[in-house]
Amino acid sequence: MLKYENDKSFDEIIKSSKPLVMIDFFATWCGPCTKLHPVLEKLAAASDAYDIVKVDIDENPALAEKFNVSAVPTMIIFKNGISISRAEGYYEFETLKAKLDELI
Repeated sequence: MLKYENDKSFDEIIKSSKPLVMIDFFATWCGPCTKLHPVLEKLAAASDAYDIVKVDIDENPALAEKFNVSAVPTMIIFKNGISISRAEGYYEFETLKAKLDELI
């Protein structure tokens, strides 16, 4: 299941008990973000080893600024609360799953 988050509990989310947390910075008006959404839903259901959290940049501009998000979608992977990987744009399920599996 995908989770949606705001800046109030963001620090708690990235320090999750799961090995990895992938944050998808998106916008509702973004075509590639809309195309990526079902990929992320499938990815969230594929493993219990990571969480996938969506952050709307229009509703949470301070978070987008804090992580220097200048394009959407931007996905940042955190391990133990530390950013370890970043990608921008649309990716297929297999590519994202392989990346997450490699980082666990």
